[in-house]
Formats: sequence, C-alpha cells, structure tokens
Amino acid sequence: FSPTIDDVVRESPCDIAVVKQRGLDHVKSILVPVRGGPHAELAMRISRDLAKRFGAKVVVLHVVPKGVGDRAIEREQAAVDAFVRDHAGTRRASGIIREASSVRQAIIKEAANHQLVVMGASAHPTNASPDGRYLFGTLAESVASKAKPTVIVVKTKQSLGLATFEELRASEGTLAHADAFVERSRSLPIVVDRWFAENTFHAHEFADIRKLVALKERHNLSISVGLPALNEEKTIGTVIKRVKNALMDRVPLIDQIVVIDSNSEDRTVAIATDLGVPVFRHPEILPDTGSYRGKGEALWKSLHVLDGDIVAWIDTDISNIQPRFVYGLLGPLLREPKIQYVKGFYQRPIRSGNTLHAEGGGRVTELMARPLINLFFPELSGIIQPLSGEYAGRRALLERMPFFTGYAVEIGLLIDILEAGGLPAIGQVDLERRIHRNQPLPNLSQMSYVILQGAIRKLEERHRIELLTEVGRGMKLINTSKDQFNLEVREIGDEIRPPMISIPAYLARRMSLKGR
Repeated sequence: FSPTIDDVVRESPCDIAVVKQRGLDHVKSILVPVRGGPHAELAMRISRDLAKRFGAKVVVLHVVPKGVGDRAIEREQAAVDAFVRDHAGTRRASGIIREASSVRQAIIKEAANHQLVVMGASAHPTNASPDGRYLFGTLAESVASKAKPTVIVVKTKQSLGLATFEELRASEGTLAHADAFVERSRSLPIVVDRWFAENTFHAHEFADIRKLVALKERHNLSISVGLPALNEEKTIGTVIKRVKNALMDRVPLIDQIVVIDSNSEDRTVAIATDLGVPVFRHPEILPDTGSYRGKGEALWKSLHVLDGDIVAWIDTDISNIQPRFVYGLLGPLLREPKIQYVKGFYQRPIRSGNTLHAEGGGRVTELMARPLINLFFPELSGIIQPLSGEYAGRRALLERMPFFTGYAVEIGLLIDILEAGGLPAIGQVDLERRIHRNQPLPNLSQMSYVILQGAIRKLEERHRIELLTEVGRGMKLINTSKDQFNLEVREIGDEIRPPMISIPAYLARRMSLKGR
C-alpha cells in the first residue's frame, strides 16, 4: 500500500484494517472473498458489522480452479455454506463459488457487482517479494489497486505459519480441507504418471541373480517364498522344481520355501513333500485363532511360518512358471529401499478348448476391479494387475496389515498399503507372460461379488462414501437346466483377519527367532 502503512503493520500489536478508499455511498452489497483461516474470519466480523450499519447483504466468494468437477464443487459449496453459517451472524449472507483460471481476475470481476470489498491478507503470501514488501500478499494488494469499489484488507495480529493452515486442511468441512481435496484431484494424474514411470520395472532388470544375492547380504536380509495351494497336483511340482533349483540350490537368493495347503484332496501335498519342501495345512497354523476357507486366510497364516524379512507369494497354478516370477518381485525390494510392496503383472492369455488366445485373460480385473479403482481409489489406477497372485513385501509392513480371508485379499492389501505407506511404497514388475487355469464365468461372478464387498468395506473405513453398515452377503445365482431357470441364494463373503503383529503366538515366535 505504502511504506508508511507497511511500517505500521510490522509494528502493530493488534488486528489491523487498511482501506483503499473509493467512496462508501449506497452500500447495498459487501463482497468477502475468502480462502479460509483467521484473516478471513476477521474479514467476516468486520463485514458483518458494516452490513448492519449500512443495511447491506454479505456475499462470501470462494474461487476454485476451472474444471475441478462436480464432486469438488459440491465439497467447496458445502464448506462455504458452513463458513457463512459459522461466521456471518446475519441472515442476509450467502456464499458463492466461482470457477476461474485467475483468482485475482475472478475477484475483481465479481467486485464490480458490489459496493464494498472486505478481504483478508494472504495467510502465508508465497508470492511475496524477498524484502517482504507485500505484507498483505500480492493477491490482496492487487485486488485493492484494481477493483472498482472500496477495498478493505484486514490482517490479524496472530502470527500465522504453515502449521495454521495444515490444521485447517486436516479439519473436515473447512474451506482449506475442501481446497486440499481439489489440489489432490488436480495433481493426481501427474502423481500417478510419475509413479508409473519411477516404480514400474521389468523382470529382466534383475536377471543377474548374484547381484541380488549381494544386495540381500549387504542389507542382512532373509527371503521366504510362500506357495499357497489347493488341488494343484498338475502344476505344483514344476513350480517348486524351477524356483528351488534356480534360486535356492544354485544361488542362495531364497532362504525358505514353504507350501501353504488349504486341505487339498489330490496329490499336491505328497508331491511337495517328495520334493523336500515343508508343507503346512493352513487350518493347523495358529489353531487358537480358528480357521476360514480362502486364499487370504492361507496367506495371513503363512506369515507365522515364513521366517524371512521379505516374503513373496506365488500362485501354484501357473503352467509356464519361470524363476523370473520370483526374482522379478524381489529385485525392486532389494534395490529400492523406499519400496515396501511389489505386485507382478503380465500378459494373460485365455484358453478356449485347446486353443490359447493371446488376449482375454484378467476378466475380473478389466470388467470390475479397474473401473472400481479408477472411481474410488484413483491413486491405484496405475497398477496394471491389481488382482495378480504374485506379490512380495517387507515383513515389517505385511505384519501390520489386516487380511481379507478370500478373494478380496489382493484389493484389500493394496488399499491398506496405500494408506499406510503412500503410493511411492508400492512397485510393480513386468513378469512377461503367465498361463494358468482359467475359471468359468459363474465362478468369476462370485469372485467379483466378494471383491466388491471388500472394496466397499475399505470405502467405509476411509469415509469416502456412506453405505449400509452391514453389507449383504447373499448373492442370487441363476441356474439353468433344460431351458429352465431358477435362483439359488448363496452366502458369499470374506472375513477380516487382524494384523498378524497383534497375535501373541506370532510375537512369541518372532522373539524366539531373534534369539537364535
């Protein structure tokens, strides 16, 4: 405003208002541009008193970037309405949202419709010059110099810093909180693109196994591989032989291989035992915790019998298994300390009769999981195979994660790990091509139903949407026979296991292992 005013503001022991006078005749409407925060609250108190004096209405303006979307606009309008309700003190007050590429221009344009503007200084004027010349912030000073009506800029005596706004951003319903949502929405595509470029790998990057062994030894890490199995006699022998021979017998990358069996009725257990691999039936692990059916249950219980600092899980129905399915997952964890969890992805051909088609696999992913993730968990939209059965992670992370007991285990882990460690903690690796047993559509329908239930539970936990507390488990299946249709109701759904670190028997075993 002027050197004299600047000096007064610097030394002021109280709240201060500076007026850019252009006359106060016939004030019928007062504009209050707000971002939120103590300066805005002071502006509202002053405008409220002036409105009573002039018999004027108060219009609170909040400017948001163009193209933020309807959901963001709704949040911002709700926050403005709450701000007006809490601070206006008059029924003749309302809040409006304007989308604009320039906040300054939007305020100046709207100011032409009012006879007085009252606004707060910038809480932390990031555009201030190095000499601190713009004590009110460049936005406030620009509006004061350009707007047609009289402009009053106010500044509290309260010392404001980054912590003040961080508190507001964390408070649900505030303007700062709504703005933070907009910022995340606008920056998310850039964040995901950057993550995709930095945290996506190819298995061939880690083909030098001896380098991986050196990294493992340098960091004093141990590695365990868990093989969940249920009636996999056709493939489990090949899976064990190729992984064990290449990564355990020839080169000591893996310290432990264990089969976690879910009560197979074929020769799965016998084959694994003959090949010298320990087999644990998951209902017999931690018997005091009970037992549920499902792959997620097997993975959760496997944490108790797998000893490694890094744990990798590989499905045992893969007919084209290669060592890269394991070392590809381990490579990013050994080379990149920031990465805590790695998902595999691959081309997924589909078999029709005796013909193997190059495309068409991953039906649940493409038709259900990917749209679901893009809608409600967009941070994970760069994950190529969110439901893949090949993944690895650091024990320190995995033991703190809850596990769904069945088909929802993959989506649940991804969401919880995102919450715990952020997107940079997750990596993904191209394992090239994976051939496995394809399931019929009715089975995939039930799988999708369980995964959707799991995602809904996670949505409720994150308070992103409000849904029924009790998610229905009854799924109506349509059966056909001789051109007749009938309905079968089946109870389908996962239980949730608590973080393994909360289980006393697990903690006792970990302590005993450390004592060796």
